[in-house]
Amino acid sequence: MTHRTRAVAIFLVGSVCGQSISFVSDPGVYGPTLEVAHAYYGQWPTGIAVSSTGRMFSNYPGGLDPANTYNGSNDVYTVGELTSLTRETPYPNLEMNHPPGGAINYSTTPPTAVNYQNYLIGVQSVVIDPLDRLWILDTGRVLTQDGVLVSATYGGPKLIGINLTTNSIFKTIVFPPTVAYGDSYLNDVRFDLRSNRSDSSGEGFAYITDSSASGHNALIIVDLGSGESWRHLGLTRAVRGESQFLPFIWGQPGYYTEAGMPWTSFPIGSDGIALSADGETLYWCPLASRYMYSAPTAKLRARGPASELLAQQSVVNHGQKGVSDGLETDSNGMIYLGNNEGDAINVFNPSNGTTLTFVGDPRINWVDTMSVATDGYLYFTVNQLNFASATYPGTDRRVRPFALFRAKLPNGGRKAC
Repeated sequence: MTHRTRAVAIFLVGSVCGQSISFVSDPGVYGPTLEVAHAYYGQWPTGIAVSSTGRMFSNYPGGLDPANTYNGSNDVYTVGELTSLTRETPYPNLEMNHPPGGAINYSTTPPTAVNYQNYLIGVQSVVIDPLDRLWILDTGRVLTQDGVLVSATYGGPKLIGINLTTNSIFKTIVFPPTVAYGDSYLNDVRFDLRSNRSDSSGEGFAYITDSSASGHNALIIVDLGSGESWRHLGLTRAVRGESQFLPFIWGQPGYYTEAGMPWTSFPIGSDGIALSADGETLYWCPLASRYMYSAPTAKLRARGPASELLAQQSVVNHGQKGVSDGLETDSNGMIYLGNNEGDAINVFNPSNGTTLTFVGDPRINWVDTMSVATDGYLYFTVNQLNFASATYPGTDRRVRPFALFRAKLPNGGRKAC
């Protein structure tokens, strides 16, 4: 045997033997068992809200998927009720989901979103409050079929409350242009209905994140009784995305584009939001960040001459927690947050400052929205946003069905009051 053939033989034997060596590997599964609560075969969802009676609602934002934009003749809707394991129906009805002529006003240059106060245009979030009422957060913005996110106009961005017993609207709060700018993107909302707030008109407060990709990021506070609203922490680091932020999910880099523009890093600011169980602290995170922040709600409700300075000075950085979209709280005070790069949901413990893994599963990719229900489960949508055409390499790689999972909360956790 020549030296060359001997070397080849040794290489082949080594290769064969190497394949038989066993190494430790990530099992890919951690924590409580995931249960399938719903499979979305039709429209692409983001939000989930679960009532005390088990009714489930989702939203389908035209601001993130042009296929969800009502054009005046298609059958899409932006809010739906989940009626079986695989079926949804428009909520509260199809008519309210179909603004006359469609969601885009092409009579303006450039086109803008329509401004109907009594129709749904581009809903980004649905939430059940402590009184078991459904709230709908309408961004008032949608995408054209070419992927252009049109600006909102006054009347479009709004917060709508629905009585689930009668399925009727009991309140509509329209945001003025000084609170919801044309390029704002109202993302998620949480409610504090405590009547003992001395700075309240008696019906409680809502807290909203503005995740605008154009940089107008802030927290928006709403007095639910008076309907007044205001912004805090605008353009501060705590609500802005990090420069050149690049997540990797299932091995794919999260570069971002809009309407065929050059690739850039994720520009999305304040997105996920959660209210502490006692209502004293608001937590949030920019989407383009691995950090979570908080501030006392009393500082955010304040509106005096020094209120913005004091709100900025009250912000706490809780460190890195993974790449997260939605946040949620349980009755034990735990803060649940997506760990999209880790195929998992993490949990932050405010009492000791630690962030640990709550549940992990290979079926998890993009955890969008979470909802803690009175049945003691955490419900969350997994919607493959990281495979949408706005992300690298620019093709739609999403595979239906999209998922709604649920996992049992530890230590008797349930929806916080």
